[in-house]
Amino acid sequence: MPHRTLPVATGPETTGHVATGPETTGLVATGPETTGPETTGREHIGPEPTSPAPDGDEHTPHAWIAPLVATVLTLPLAFVAFIGVALSPMACDPCSGPRSAEFSADFVPAFWTFLVGLVLPLGLLVTSWALPRRRRHTARRLTTAALAPLSVVLLYLLFLGLVDWP
Repeated sequence: MPHRTLPVATGPETTGHVATGPETTGLVATGPETTGPETTGREHIGPEPTSPAPDGDEHTPHAWIAPLVATVLTLPLAFVAFIGVALSPMACDPCSGPRSAEFSADFVPAFWTFLVGLVLPLGLLVTSWALPRRRRHTARRLTTAALAPLSVVLLYLLFLGLVDWP
């Protein structure tokens, strides 16, 4: 029985032929028309890898820990501080007349300063999450993550300092 060769598509740059016959069942014959490397099944798919990343541009696998800890601390702390600020007018419940008016004159701007100031810890949290997960941004990420709960405490202390307590 004569041998026949059937064309087989093996890739964009190679062509192979399947030799059929009693002694060559299913073998791929490559000849001078092959222009690319042989395939082993473990080829790199996608663009060729480039040179290593520049110094400080490596991916940091645990970069999410600092923003997560800061978020877990900051959000409940801000909530508790807000409750404390919102309930603080009860300190002047027994006040009457001019003392009550004086307390209200101090409390209202301090309350709005605290509320608007809560944008700062929120911005720090967003920044700590949004920084790229690269080694060169580690110090910035840790700094913004640490400043978020600290800024809530400082805002509460600022509120306490702005109000003239009875």
